[in-house]
Amino acid sequence: MHKFTPINLEPVPRNGPVPSDTKRPDIGIFHVADDAITNASTDSEIAREFIAHGELSEKSIANTQKELFRFLTWCREEAGRSFHQLSVADLNLYKEFLKNPPPDWVATTKWPRSDPRYRPFTGPLSDASRRQAMIAVKGLLAFAEQTGYMRRNPARLVKNVKAPGASRITRYLTPHAIALALATVSARAATTLSSFRQRERDRFLLVAFTHTGARLNEIVSASMGAIYTEGNARWWLDVMGKGNKPRRLPVPPEMLAAFRDYRHAFGLLPQTHRGDSTPLVLSSRSIERVRITDEAAAQALKAVFGAAASAAAAQGDTETAAVLRQASPHWLRHSMLTNHANNGVQLKTLQDTAGHANIATTAAYLHKTDNERHDEIIASVNGRGAV
Repeated sequence: MHKFTPINLEPVPRNGPVPSDTKRPDIGIFHVADDAITNASTDSEIAREFIAHGELSEKSIANTQKELFRFLTWCREEAGRSFHQLSVADLNLYKEFLKNPPPDWVATTKWPRSDPRYRPFTGPLSDASRRQAMIAVKGLLAFAEQTGYMRRNPARLVKNVKAPGASRITRYLTPHAIALALATVSARAATTLSSFRQRERDRFLLVAFTHTGARLNEIVSASMGAIYTEGNARWWLDVMGKGNKPRRLPVPPEMLAAFRDYRHAFGLLPQTHRGDSTPLVLSSRSIERVRITDEAAAQALKAVFGAAASAAAAQGDTETAAVLRQASPHWLRHSMLTNHANNGVQLKTLQDTAGHANIATTAAYLHKTDNERHDEIIASVNGRGAV
């Protein structure tokens, strides 16, 4: 077995004891405190109890499993220690490890965890990502101490990673930048069936996020049947938002056309029925109709933005190129809200579309672009004369 063999981190069922994970034993199995309130006897078992204890959403569970797999594997393969042997110095070393994982821990392709080519990282973690990773680790070790699995918790003395304040960015793509991204992905060469499917899927993703302002997971977790009409020439996309709150978003003709082109590329009929549970965002590589992950969808759009940035630079538009290089899928949500606000759409309409519980959250998205603010202020100064 290679050192990145999967570790069972499925949440422990609440109606029974922790089943032993016999695939690969943990190091340092030991007896917990006499008054312990846990059935766990290995590090991976206490991790499973911790994940189950949190009552997390499906997405949060996946993120926690990812972080704890990294930590458990590091403890076993790099530190050679079990949890009860860890010191403050060890945990500080792990913080530094996250900053620049060794090459054999890194793969640029996100392989499934069951694949021998899988690696826990795609590159160094940013300070913000390291902070989140250590929050998961410290939460686990605190839980282990509270349940009696550990007699002491060195994480209490480990400082949180300080994420430096980022320089101000607009997090906004102009209609010109979005149009350039759309033109770039539409012109992408597709010489194989897989590349043809990938192009049409990525084009649909770009159009869908641009027009709906949905969050990344809301579209990735949806099904094909979530795009539908009730027979009145209005098309909708049903999504499940934060707090498991359902919402339906208007689907404009351009998005519907991209959806049909995308389905055609995968050999599907132009439209489907509301009961169709086929994943909305499909893998272009798999023969089966498999849903891609949030991370894969984000990387697909980042690649689109990167290609568009190169196109903008080739045209001499260095400003647009710089913005596109920074862009992420969430920028499309911000851009959609800003563009509709500038077109006079009411704040309440935008609140319902965005799925914000508080209208003040929606208002925070609404702003004029820096260029517009600059021009209005300068025009006002010129009209009144300099003071």
